[in-house]
Amino acid sequence: MSRVSIRTARASLAALAAGALFLTGCSSGGGGDDTEKEEKAKQQGQDVSYTFADEAASKGPAKEVEGGRKGGTIKVLQRDSFAHLDPAQIYVSDEGALATLIHRGLTTYKKVSNDEYEVVGDLATDSGKKSDGGKTWTYKLKDGIKFEDGSTITSKDVRHTIERTFAPFITEGPTFVQQWLADTGGTDYRKMLKDGPYKGKHLPDSVLETPDDKTIVFHFKKPQAELPYALAMAGYAVVSEKKDTKEKYDKKPLCSGPYKIASFKSGKSMKLVRNPEWDPKTDPARNQYPDAFNIQFGVSFEDSTKRLMSDAGENQTATSFTNQVDASSLQKVRTDPEIKKRTVGGFQSYVSYLNINMDRIKNKKVRQAIAYAIPNQSIVSAFGGAGGGEMAGNYISPTLVGHKKTDPFNKLKNPQGDVKKAAKLLKESGKKGMKLTFAYQNAPEWQQFAVAATQNLEKAGFNVQKKDIIADTYYDQIGKVKNGYDIYHNSWGADWPSSSTVVPNLFDGRQVQDGSANYSHHKNPKFEKEMDRIRAMSDANKAAEEWQKLADKILVEDVPAVPMHYYKAIQISGSKIGGAYFDERLHDLNPTSLYVKK
Repeated sequence: MSRVSIRTARASLAALAAGALFLTGCSSGGGGDDTEKEEKAKQQGQDVSYTFADEAASKGPAKEVEGGRKGGTIKVLQRDSFAHLDPAQIYVSDEGALATLIHRGLTTYKKVSNDEYEVVGDLATDSGKKSDGGKTWTYKLKDGIKFEDGSTITSKDVRHTIERTFAPFITEGPTFVQQWLADTGGTDYRKMLKDGPYKGKHLPDSVLETPDDKTIVFHFKKPQAELPYALAMAGYAVVSEKKDTKEKYDKKPLCSGPYKIASFKSGKSMKLVRNPEWDPKTDPARNQYPDAFNIQFGVSFEDSTKRLMSDAGENQTATSFTNQVDASSLQKVRTDPEIKKRTVGGFQSYVSYLNINMDRIKNKKVRQAIAYAIPNQSIVSAFGGAGGGEMAGNYISPTLVGHKKTDPFNKLKNPQGDVKKAAKLLKESGKKGMKLTFAYQNAPEWQQFAVAATQNLEKAGFNVQKKDIIADTYYDQIGKVKNGYDIYHNSWGADWPSSSTVVPNLFDGRQVQDGSANYSHHKNPKFEKEMDRIRAMSDANKAAEEWQKLADKILVEDVPAVPMHYYKAIQISGSKIGGAYFDERLHDLNPTSLYVKK
């Protein structure tokens, strides 16, 4: 699977993946006019939990990995080089994996057991104390937290970290916190602090307050129940106020994690070594086992899979942070017991969709006909079968809080599509023989899917005109409002385990513009009001249920896109790599638990 075929809120980062899950959020006060009580909700059929953790759960050191030992060097095989090292510019999965080793933020994720994760305080003492109905969040910094140069991390650094994200040169990272603070969408948030903090101006205390060196207080105009999730993103990891070099920081950041950058040759290699200023007593989530990581770029999925399957020589102590087993090797990897035991895998937060351009196809029965005709099993097969994905019945990934196994168009019951029903609907619409311009990426998986989908659509009575687009420009092309296509696929992954970073991104009509993720150009004021209502809810669990209900309503009533499949991934390591597991927040192997076996 190619990551360039997938987008999240701005690029190709997936924040989270797992089986299904539910959220537990708790806080122990923190001022204001109310003290938030523990929130707990478990959805039927969901089996992995996320908890907003307290101070006790946020203390270091991290739990020792069984068999973990210090020493040795791990070889890391990566297809893509790192375009950004400045945390504020990080929004893709490869760089997100690296960030777990070199950057720290106010919060992070900690695995408690196979079915339990916690959002814990990282630099902060806990996941945050909310008050005023979720409009105010207070964080206290731990003692002993430092940058790699030995300087202490203070609230001034955290304030600077947030304020610099308003600066015009920060263009690639997440924008959630900025937009929440400014209470505005799009890029309008920059007006609040258009030059960032670089000309001596700061956000007012009524927005971002640092009453002392240890305290940070966020003030929002609306409740922000999911702030702990947002602050755990690599894009909000701490940046030194004194050592900030603006654009140059992207090439040489000051590290705060267990490792620091010894060398970096873009497109070729990177070496990470131990950061002696990192104190494990302050870190509840990371270990520091290897002496170093030697990262090699330009290694394709096919090449890394073959090298790691061979387990010869230095490949025994090699792995990859984000390269997956290529589709052509999935069958052997899943059936060879010696290879299989060296693999990890699970669901990703990505879902694939077939968008229906609602500017061009206004007849609902035509859109319904397309939805029934699409053979979901064909896309699963194209991505390697059960190891690469699972058929989707709705828009919401099983990795997200509130997910339920709904299937309005009976996609799971009819894996090859329901051509008869599609033909009936198309005939009723009076559009039999209608021309459909079908755009798809010219990657092997999507080409294979396009053949199967076209056959079904033509059997249903459509006149399909296929248009393949090169992968490098695919999203640029379909992202144009006047793109000239009727149907085209995209894939989307949540930034954290909530549909709040899925439904509005894909279906809010107020976001329709060139480059927007609302690829279907869906517009419905009734549903946009619902989005605003759910966003304002202070109970994250109740909001999660409402997002699922809304997503199904949009699918049934408007049919702007066809849900096709939920992505999965399998990764492989050498036989002397220990501590590997599939991390539900990264949807990839977790680098911070790895060690070299004796």
